[in-house]
Amino acid sequence: MAEEPRLRGCSLESDYRSDRSHLVEDFYLPALAASTTYDRAVGYFAASVIATLGQGIDDFTERGGTMRIIASPYLEPADIKDIEEGYELREVLHRAAVRDLEQAVEDQRAARGLGKLGRLVAEGRIDFKLAYVEERGRVGMYHEKIGVFRDGRDIVAFKGSANETRSGLVGNFEAIEVYRSWDPRDTDRAARISKDFEDLWHDRTPTLRVVPFTEAAKAAVERSALATTGRYELDDLPTGGAPIVMSPQPPAGALTIPQSLVVRDYQKEAVQNWFRNQCRGILRMATGTGKTLTALSAAAQLGSFLRKNDDNASLLVIVVAPFQHLVDQWAKDIEWFGVTPLRAYESSSKWSPRAHALLQNLALGGMSGGVIVTTNATFGGDTFQNFLVAYGGQLLVIADEAHNLGARHLRTQLPEKAQYRLGLSATPERWFDDEGTDALTGYFGEIVFEMGIGEAIRCGALCRYTYTPVLVELDDEEAELYAETSAKIARLIASGTDLRETADRDSPLGRLLKKRADIIGHARGKLEVLRTELEKRRETSHQLIYCAEGKHPLLYEQGTEGPRQIDQVMDMVGNELQLAAARYTSETKRPARQDILRRFERNELQIISSMRCLDEGVDVPESRTAYLMASSSNPRQFIQRRGRVLRKAPGKDRADIVDFVVVPPVGGEAIQYETERNLLRREFARVEEFAYLAENEAVTLDVLRPVRERYGLFDT
Repeated sequence: MAEEPRLRGCSLESDYRSDRSHLVEDFYLPALAASTTYDRAVGYFAASVIATLGQGIDDFTERGGTMRIIASPYLEPADIKDIEEGYELREVLHRAAVRDLEQAVEDQRAARGLGKLGRLVAEGRIDFKLAYVEERGRVGMYHEKIGVFRDGRDIVAFKGSANETRSGLVGNFEAIEVYRSWDPRDTDRAARISKDFEDLWHDRTPTLRVVPFTEAAKAAVERSALATTGRYELDDLPTGGAPIVMSPQPPAGALTIPQSLVVRDYQKEAVQNWFRNQCRGILRMATGTGKTLTALSAAAQLGSFLRKNDDNASLLVIVVAPFQHLVDQWAKDIEWFGVTPLRAYESSSKWSPRAHALLQNLALGGMSGGVIVTTNATFGGDTFQNFLVAYGGQLLVIADEAHNLGARHLRTQLPEKAQYRLGLSATPERWFDDEGTDALTGYFGEIVFEMGIGEAIRCGALCRYTYTPVLVELDDEEAELYAETSAKIARLIASGTDLRETADRDSPLGRLLKKRADIIGHARGKLEVLRTELEKRRETSHQLIYCAEGKHPLLYEQGTEGPRQIDQVMDMVGNELQLAAARYTSETKRPARQDILRRFERNELQIISSMRCLDEGVDVPESRTAYLMASSSNPRQFIQRRGRVLRKAPGKDRADIVDFVVVPPVGGEAIQYETERNLLRREFARVEEFAYLAENEAVTLDVLRPVRERYGLFDT
């Protein structure tokens, strides 16, 4: 058997200088090839150096070589300001060092280096620490540059001007002095440099602080390595129903791809794009295109990827959904992926002990993963936030209907420690809230995949539909109140009111805008029109009626009591028309909700009347007809309601949408001409959005022609 290479056999010189030698080829590569350990303490370390050292690192890795790196992260002005303002110093240093590693992925050479570095990190053969000078409240950079190679018998120590970066080894003019332990002239110096490194490593150097960084580095390198794997082949995501080779005993708590799952090509592309973006990003997918299954497939693939690099890797997945019924819906799908999730909502005494038990299992290696599904309200509470603080492992946050988390009281609760982040929404932009929208993309990342309703219909993910706008006139009282409210809105805006208040429903402007929208939503003429439309479809099954929230604004104005729109609708449907119907609102208890959906699916109920509870995430694919009694100008609401009825189901190839479009009264004098035009513009914007993809687009737009002619609105 050939003898292992030794440092003595490398013919190393006593010094290397850029004008007469090549630092990498003449010194680093031979020394690395002969070593079993490599220690390096430098002012700056970059992943690009790993790519520069190329084959030498590969050989070093194959022999089981280990590395210890001490470096000082580059502090930007914002970092220094944070330190001066009293932020935790170690946290600022960690943030800066992680930023250095993550930014390296933008450099192709650095990206290749991250791949090699990731292997060393995953196998536990590289360790990082951070060094800095702290004196009288000021932070300074550790700028020394020393290194030590060992082969088990001898050492080669060196010091000089070169940083452990590609430019430091290749591009710059550098020089290093080399000390070989077997040379009597160098023995003492080699031993001294070796001891200096050990003192650094164990934080025994006066004026310097050296702190661990490996766990933070590991997470950053693994995330960055995901983006360097090229096209990540998701072999476990079948697109044609092919059988999947599955582990007979999946790791405890790890999501696994269901054997019966068939993933569409676009869903596979969405997961691949997310991986290429370092497992961060937003999927902008139309309602009904399978965001939940796409997200769980991504989570399963991420867990598998991490375990391939580290047998002991674990991943905690947190799914945040707006409402309890969506938590239950997610839980059902998660169980299909082989994990019984912890449902965190209502009283914390019910879920908190189980959550902390899960953390213990993950920390002790008893489980490879776990899934917690929670509501927005519970997620933002102190108990859940304290739980997140206590967890220190790999974390994936999945936000269902992610736009909700852009609200001011929730976006500040999103955990920065989450290495992996996935936002799901058909409409991620927040209505009149640019700040909240920016906060979402700032946290989750950019939109990495988009599929709109039109494309989803064309590829067969959603069904085709017809669209029927039905004109409903305001009565005189409603028209007068609408005009008064619009005038107040105009005066507020003219006075310089911040338009960002449109997103705040409790602000003076927000309250007026809501009142005006409620006048449209509760227009009294809609009830008789609804009766006519229901009579036409008396024999049609699986119908949804979306009602306006609250009560008619005129009731508040007049100080009188009166039924809500949904109460009037239920009385008409159930008592007058004798159709089997149920209401599905926020007041409906969870067991009753589940029963209603089951009865609707089995066609025991012909109609469900709701307000907002069917807007986000509820699966009612059997629905054939949707009546939009109230649909605001907020695109999110009408897009979600359309998507709800377009979901595919056996025997369903088309859906019908009936939209109640409010117009001014013919011959009425209460509303001024421009106010009337503005009302119609808002209503017509929704109509055109719906009509554009409908099978009967031309017929639909003809319905509006007389009104357009009356108000000269052919430009909208």
